[in-house]
Amino acid sequence: MTAKLRAARAVADLTEGALLARVEIAVPPERVFRALTTEELTKWWGADDLYRTTTFTLDPRPGGRWRTEGVGADGTRFHVEGDVLEFEPPRRLVQTWKPSWAGDTAPVTTITYSLEPIDGGTRLTLRHTGFLGHADLCDGHSQGWERVLGWLSAYLNPARAVQAFLCRLVPPRATFMHDMTADERAIMQAHAEYWRGKLAEGVVIAFGPVADPSGGWGLGLVEVRDEGELKAFQAGDPAIGSGRGFRYESLPIVRLVR
Repeated sequence: MTAKLRAARAVADLTEGALLARVEIAVPPERVFRALTTEELTKWWGADDLYRTTTFTLDPRPGGRWRTEGVGADGTRFHVEGDVLEFEPPRRLVQTWKPSWAGDTAPVTTITYSLEPIDGGTRLTLRHTGFLGHADLCDGHSQGWERVLGWLSAYLNPARAVQAFLCRLVPPRATFMHDMTADERAIMQAHAEYWRGKLAEGVVIAFGPVADPSGGWGLGLVEVRDEGELKAFQAGDPAIGSGRGFRYESLPIVRLVR
């Protein structure tokens, strides 16, 4: 079972002048590292309504220099530059950070990227230190890094087009919820575990039994690419595979409001 990957989050310790940001991305560390350390960075770092990164260079060795340039939505140009302190693909990158917009009195800070392989992809942890006495810069960078890691995740693992469905698992008889046998109870336990696994993967939105006066049934909300994927998902359900007379009725949801 593949765990559901976590979206980008960042927290700042304004007293210590440091921040921590993290994201989990469904690609190997080598792929993430390449997107962070090559000119490919210009393809994902930015958004039209904020700014765009236009150039990126990095000398991939301790003591090397790196620099990025960009333009804001209002046309203002900027740059960020620094030194490469550690370069250990695909697990670790440490570099100093000096942005042009922070002014001459701003400190030179340090960024550490740590990439860890996990089930289903990579956990990227970013630590940015050196803001002691500059709480406003620390807070602003915290918000910025959460946005940037979100862009990176979306670029490397673009959201797939999905269709939501309401699924109704109809049991073999109307009285099933009240008089299921020991074997049938074991089947339902396996069914629930199957759906919990799909919930962790993000395929299932919610599920549970419905106490319908005319006969109980199981409700599930799922998101899949198409009806073919829906049928494959349902066919893998231990309740259907048991051959005990369970069946699914499914309806597409026109618009799912969360």
